[in-house]
Amino acid sequence: MAPTANAHPTSGQTPTDPTPAPPRAADPAPAGSAAAPRHSAVRSLLRLWPFVRPVRARLFTAAFVAVVASCLGLVFPLVLKWLVDGPVAVRDPGGVWLGGGCLLLLGVAEAGLFGLRRWLVARPLASVEAAMREALYRHLQRLPVAFHDRWASGQLLSRATTDLTLLRLFLAFPLTFLLVNGTTIVVGCVLLMVQRWSLGLVLLGPLLPLMVLCSVLEARYALAARRAQDQLGDLATVVEESVLGIRIIKGFGRHRSQARAFARLTRQIRTTELHKARLLAWIWGVITLLPELAIATALVLGTLQVADGALSPGTLVAFLSTALALRWPVDSIGFLLAMSNEAATATDRYFEVLDARAVDDEGAADDAAVAGERERPGDGLRFEGVEFSYPDAPADGPPTLRGVDLHIRSGETMALVGATGSGKTTLTALVPRLHDPTAGRITLDGRDLATLERQEARALVAVAFEEPTLFSATVADNVLMAHPEASAPSGVTDSQEADLLRALEVAQADGFVRALPQGTATQVGEQGLSLSGGQRQRLALARAVVGRPRFLILDDPLSALDVHTEALVEAALRRVLATTTALVVAHRPSTVLLADRVALLSGGRITAVGTHHELLRDNAEYAALMSGEPGRQDREDAR
Repeated sequence: MAPTANAHPTSGQTPTDPTPAPPRAADPAPAGSAAAPRHSAVRSLLRLWPFVRPVRARLFTAAFVAVVASCLGLVFPLVLKWLVDGPVAVRDPGGVWLGGGCLLLLGVAEAGLFGLRRWLVARPLASVEAAMREALYRHLQRLPVAFHDRWASGQLLSRATTDLTLLRLFLAFPLTFLLVNGTTIVVGCVLLMVQRWSLGLVLLGPLLPLMVLCSVLEARYALAARRAQDQLGDLATVVEESVLGIRIIKGFGRHRSQARAFARLTRQIRTTELHKARLLAWIWGVITLLPELAIATALVLGTLQVADGALSPGTLVAFLSTALALRWPVDSIGFLLAMSNEAATATDRYFEVLDARAVDDEGAADDAAVAGERERPGDGLRFEGVEFSYPDAPADGPPTLRGVDLHIRSGETMALVGATGSGKTTLTALVPRLHDPTAGRITLDGRDLATLERQEARALVAVAFEEPTLFSATVADNVLMAHPEASAPSGVTDSQEADLLRALEVAQADGFVRALPQGTATQVGEQGLSLSGGQRQRLALARAVVGRPRFLILDDPLSALDVHTEALVEAALRRVLATTTALVVAHRPSTVLLADRVALLSGGRITAVGTHHELLRDNAEYAALMSGEPGRQDREDAR
């Protein structure tokens, strides 16, 4: 499916708008945005140092070994000069065999040193890649929901896979060989000048135009590399959405249009890659042609000098052998710089995510404020002047929630009712700190939610979302995610097993779970799509109640159940609600009847609070919502 900008219905941005919302100052621009910063390649690559530091000793040793091995290659021309001017000139077979043996030993030493370099870098660089991937994943878990709303999953996936692979390859090869080949070129140029300075100047003549042309082409290549990597992220998003939405695609016969969308993106990537190839061809051509012309010129001039007796044949052979030995280091500069630019782009993309502000500890008050907070066990859940606007909402637009004041007493169940788009789901998302209020405060038993770390807040609050999301794991793993002992490494404990069975019974999921091939050990498949909607919803409800939370947030938890199952779940759920403080988003009278009181949310405000029967009698908007008559509310508003 074609990637679209993620937006909330209240943000003022429609889902079909292809333009990303402007980022907050604390967050980087989304991938592909014109606002994405482009730093110099060196500045970008220097940011890898904290990850490289732990293995720097082996990397420096490997670089030193590679420099020695490369410089050994420059000894070959000196041996050849001795052979030509000595044993070959005087027809000494023993000297020729000695020179050949020296060349063989030098070759074996060079190969051994390069093999040692590869052994030195293999393990530490795999560790660096693993550490960077773990850091990225941990950071993604700590980023706010608003960040994930703005970023396509395929873009994040490409940063965790393709970009990190590019960085590992850069650290393994281009980083080392830019140093090695640069050193080799400097040493080789010194040898050339020592052997014959006039011919050396001929070889060094193309250096300045070579640097100018390469800098221009490399800058263009860097831009093309960034565009290609962003397009690959978009393609990953399309593939992921197409796989997850395969039922919709097949159900509506949209496979051809999806194939066309996929083909369009692949053509864009193909065009970009061909543009990269053309630039790389120009780089290779320039780097190859100018040195070759210089070598050819030096060969002609050197031959004339040998013919005139001004230069010995051995010196000419050594000079040309040194020049040819430098051809690979010079030729490789082009693609090493291209790989370095791609690595710099990958580094920028990686740190675009890592630089986004994490929020796990954000918003906690200082020690004095925390000390001033006093837990009041009977105070329940309070909303005091709460306002909230989504980060991508227009600055001049009204907030999603405005001045919400609501008190849910300890042990009480409050039903939250409102029309579509009134802000019910947004309000419930504030309690587990998926979002933080932009004004006002929320308290749990007298403690300001902003003074609690998110981990502590989520230990007190359990949530069952309207869209039940399951993971590619067993039934037990999915339900026990909310259990206090969920991180225990030794499998399901006896206490977990008891709580698991109790939660499944409350959600009326024990019957169908027992019928699964392996019971609670059955894998439910990606997003639980092997189960029906009602089964997924019941497992999500079981997950919410398994940890016996002090505060329970249920977002329309029974919408996918049939009437018979709904009645059974409600009967079992009453026992759970009797011992917890709960806020339940409700759309049907049967769900509302689970609550002690009802709050009506309209236009982002709490406009009425009372029992179900009181609001039916006294509030026309509530009566219209509960009646299920679409036109009744309009008639009441017209009055």
